[in-house]
Amino acid sequence: MRTTPELLAAVAAAAVPGVAPVATGPSPDDAADFRSCVVQDSEGRRWRVRSPLNTEASMRLETEHLVLQAFTPSVRSRLPFHLPTVAGSVAQDGLRTFVYSHLPGHTLSLREFQRQNEHPEPPVHTPSPSATPRAPLAVQLGRSLGCLHSLPRALVMDADLPAYSAEQCRKRMLHDLDQAATTGLIPGDLLRRWEEALEDTTLWQFSTRVVHGDLHEDNITVDHGSLASFTGWSDLHVGDPAVDFSWLVGMSDPAFADTVLEAYSVAAVQPPDRHLLRRAHLKAEFALAEWLVRGVDRGITSMVDNAQRMLTTLAADVRASASPSPGVAGPPPASTASAAASGADRAGDSDVDSVDRTDSDGRALDGDSAPDGHPSDYGLSPDHHSGEGGSSTGGSSAASGSVTPTS
Repeated sequence: MRTTPELLAAVAAAAVPGVAPVATGPSPDDAADFRSCVVQDSEGRRWRVRSPLNTEASMRLETEHLVLQAFTPSVRSRLPFHLPTVAGSVAQDGLRTFVYSHLPGHTLSLREFQRQNEHPEPPVHTPSPSATPRAPLAVQLGRSLGCLHSLPRALVMDADLPAYSAEQCRKRMLHDLDQAATTGLIPGDLLRRWEEALEDTTLWQFSTRVVHGDLHEDNITVDHGSLASFTGWSDLHVGDPAVDFSWLVGMSDPAFADTVLEAYSVAAVQPPDRHLLRRAHLKAEFALAEWLVRGVDRGITSMVDNAQRMLTTLAADVRASASPSPGVAGPPPASTASAAASGADRAGDSDVDSVDRTDSDGRALDGDSAPDGHPSDYGLSPDHHSGEGGSSTGGSSAASGSVTPTS
């Protein structure tokens, strides 16, 4: 099946009455499973077209359609972001292509997310002096996740979508780890590292939530500094809330994830568990193994080679940092340790009492221990929506205004 932009524009015309395409533009998507574009019609309206390349991808779009139907107008009104709406679909050769109404904004790269968090784009219209100042992007993201994760579980279960307990989440990941190990292509120290984290049951004591399941920068649109929409809803389920935080590990500034979590804690009905970010780190690291397994199953050598290179780099970084577990920082460098020891020696020579300083509960009053679950960025999460070679799509959306005339 050919999936040129011109063909996708024709599909949009067939699926949605009254659409007369005049231009097309790119739309970020998973190039291994979909061909997508933005179509502009003669009235200036824009539509996103997603065409599956295989049966599995077609089933994902069918599932997304089911999910979006579960988001009734009353449910959508409770969320501080937009969701896609299916405008029409066309079946061809057993695969169904879907056309969605246009959503405002455009996608951002991780680096641009951080830049706009610190230096946001001005709004289109100047707000009134009495208006509440717009929150930074990280705060908006945390609030949005808090609202999403606070939705009733019945929303998912009534739509006959998956619902997992915390223990089932752990066992499913153990199963995936066993499958990854059978490839023989993953460094042994990483397999042991992940297995130890999965066997540490204290990390897996949490309340499950309604989660997006496939959240990352290509499924979030931003409109002039405001978080506009979440897209890519084929993996909605009840499960581990950490899955929606794992993409934040790719941020170069760990403070971004901390800010998201802080805003999330305020917005969510229930506070997050203390190990949420540690599990997010685990899932971010393990995503490389999942990428490799996906390439092996599909026989795509470039995907396998790309995943192996990233896994090798991750293993080297873990050894260099001496990180004992995902999301846990290793000991300070030798130079820092020596300086600390020297400072302790000088303190011992002073008149200060050398007795351990603790409070009535035995907690140290002086210490440099980082908060539990503080992220340490390895910068190795795979591009979720890349071609077979894993190269980034760059997060440039046609929704930002780049379109080309159709022939």
